[in-house]
Amino acid sequence: MLVNTDINLIKTLSTLFSIGCLCSTLAHAQKIDCSNPNTSSMKQICAENFAQSREKLTNHYITAFLVSDAPVHLLEDTHTLWFKRLQQCKSLDCYKQQFELRIEDLNFYTSLNQSLTNHYLKFENGEIASQPVHLQVHQLSKDRIKIEGIAYRNPNNKLETQTVPFLAYTTPEQKSEITDNEHDCKYQFDFNKAILSVKTEQKGCERFVGVYRIYD
Repeated sequence: MLVNTDINLIKTLSTLFSIGCLCSTLAHAQKIDCSNPNTSSMKQICAENFAQSREKLTNHYITAFLVSDAPVHLLEDTHTLWFKRLQQCKSLDCYKQQFELRIEDLNFYTSLNQSLTNHYLKFENGEIASQPVHLQVHQLSKDRIKIEGIAYRNPNNKLETQTVPFLAYTTPEQKSEITDNEHDCKYQFDFNKAILSVKTEQKGCERFVGVYRIYD
């Protein structure tokens, strides 16, 4: 007959075994597949000089998955988008930079409370937009909302021109009329359950226009 200490020990071992299996599955799912690098970009990514970066990335992804309260699908989809950008690199500096940027993103998901943040990705024709845009709506307080975003451009650009930032502050009562402080662009935000529609009549402000889906 098992006593309480034996039962607790079995429960602990079972939990550790389950976590170990989960980590192993995640590592396999998100680890960059270097078994058959058949393109020039994959040969660079899978080169020995990036072995440490690949391992570090995998460890940070597993940590984010286990610790962060950000939606799992958000971690998965942003990881896929990042990997597509990584494969666009044409220089060693670009590859190194992209590994570092993704690790920073994963640290962000891990270190901050995501429960008061709604994440949106831009979609076109039922798929994530070919030029990805990520918006985050933060509930800072009962009367204060912060909206920040990032539109991704060519990763081979200089670091300061690889992305286009978005930043706005508003209130629940004025959530539909948004001014981007970064570029003085005025937008109409239409929040409708899982869908966010962003419109503008200003020329030069079209990059953030479109339909977004929430990740929850």
